[in-house]
Amino acid sequence: MDLFETNDGDTINSDVLMQTIKMMQHPAYGNPYEWSTQDFDLGRALGRGKFGRVYIARERETGFMVAMKVMFKSQLTKWNVEKQLLREIEIQSRLKHPHILRLYTWFHDDRRIYLALELAAQGELYKHLKAAPKGRFDEKRSARYVSQVADALNYCHANNVIHRDLKPENILLTGDDNIKLADFGWSAHTKSNKRKTMCGTLDYLPPEMVDGKMYDDSVDQWCLGILCYEFLVGQPPFESQTTQHTYDKIRRLDIVYPRHMSMGSINLITKLLRIPSSSRITLRDVMNHPWILQMKK
Repeated sequence: MDLFETNDGDTINSDVLMQTIKMMQHPAYGNPYEWSTQDFDLGRALGRGKFGRVYIARERETGFMVAMKVMFKSQLTKWNVEKQLLREIEIQSRLKHPHILRLYTWFHDDRRIYLALELAAQGELYKHLKAAPKGRFDEKRSARYVSQVADALNYCHANNVIHRDLKPENILLTGDDNIKLADFGWSAHTKSNKRKTMCGTLDYLPPEMVDGKMYDDSVDQWCLGILCYEFLVGQPPFESQTTQHTYDKIRRLDIVYPRHMSMGSINLITKLLRIPSSSRITLRDVMNHPWILQMKK
């Protein structure tokens, strides 16, 4: 592997350097550009969703690899989610953070819409959780992931974005085992920080949504508490046989903490799963929580 030294003394991989030069020479670099299917070679399918599939793809001019999400317009129209998709594109294309999946560009033809997304080599975090020993992560791994998700959410909130659908299925892993927050389909951009739409995943719903009340971005803190619990236990805390029973457990904060959980992890979760929502700790406090810091050592 060849390494080159920059003017400030840092080293850079020769392959990375060549890739950067190619990208800077691309007609799209710094200029308006109409992307199309002619710009990409599609490879194998990475996954399948309700409205289409995700493929590994290579940009022909530079060889840059992306995950290409291909959705059928007919399916989007059938389920009346065109506006939701446009909102997702608008929000995700503006977010640039180390732990948020980048949306590089998008385009469409007569039948399909294409999203060129950052490639996260290890795929969905959910499959790694299910494959882990006893179907759960150890405390060090859980704390690192929770801290990275908190960092990503804190950036979202600073940019007036509420994610609203945090769960393992909507988080991806890079090749070097770092978090990428993805799927902004239910996210909202709001300067008022007030919403009333009920959305997300049943087991992750905060009590203010369950009761049809106005809510703010602290719903993401609640979901982070559920996520932390699921990392450490292997299932969310309020999971039940019926929707109504799940609602009742959420309202009562009916949580059982297994004996293998440390006091530090329980302390963090209890500070996130609080009613009223104003009593939940901030995302910066999550990143600086003693349990998180201890697990980094």
